[in-house]
Amino acid sequence: MADDKDVLRDVWFGRIPTCFTLNQDEVTEREAEPYYLLLPRVSYLTLVTDKVKKHFLKVMKQEDMEEMWFEYEGTPLKWHYPIGVLFDLHASNTVLPWSITVHFKNFPDRDLLRCPSHSVIEAHFMSSIKEADALKHKSQVVNDMQKKDHKQLWMGLQNDKFDQFWAMNRKLMEYPTEEGGFRYIPFRIYQTMSDRPFIQKLFRPVSPEGNTHTLGSLLKEMYPAAIPNEGQQKRYQVVIHGIEPLLETPLQWLSEHLSHPDNFLHICIVPTPTD
Repeated sequence: MADDKDVLRDVWFGRIPTCFTLNQDEVTEREAEPYYLLLPRVSYLTLVTDKVKKHFLKVMKQEDMEEMWFEYEGTPLKWHYPIGVLFDLHASNTVLPWSITVHFKNFPDRDLLRCPSHSVIEAHFMSSIKEADALKHKSQVVNDMQKKDHKQLWMGLQNDKFDQFWAMNRKLMEYPTEEGGFRYIPFRIYQTMSDRPFIQKLFRPVSPEGNTHTLGSLLKEMYPAAIPNEGQQKRYQVVIHGIEPLLETPLQWLSEHLSHPDNFLHICIVPTPTD
């Protein structure tokens, strides 16, 4: 892959200042102070919130605590979406710190998957990596890896170790030069205005005529409303890792440099804020 280490590092070390507040209906022995944390964009909520749980445990009785879950302005936050995706989708135009409400009761089974342990997150993460590799390389790279290699990817993410993760992940980002890119680009397009979780279809980085596909070409096919016509007001922001990349950016480059550790390019389409 094109070695653009600075971009990869910037993406990995992206953080969101967050304020966790206990839901006011929870029973506590004394007032619960808010808890502040810098959340890594590339991780998962349930992987990095042990300190939050510990903090609120101090004011609660053990028997009053069920599974912890999070909500932002009435929306339960899906732990199996990366943190950066949750923020960009639901709160990209909010004032920081991001204000998240913590619950220990009334788990919303209809909206959220349960997450009893880190092994559940690991299984979800590895299945995403395998799905992405099936799209990119017909699963050849993942299948050639040993179990310890898979573990290295997971431990790199879990322990926030950039070098440990990328020493293995770069293999998943390589492709033969003559092919000009991956077989298909692993991407997901999210939008708050839809009941559908996300859009995911087969899309190649290069057209049959050999032209490079860009972010604009992907959106034109998958979500044309995101591209304003000439003279038209921009209705949507197209956000990846908190930024709006140029529509002319090659999709292959985005996939190599702005994918999350699960190897998917997560694209959020949010309404442009009105003044």
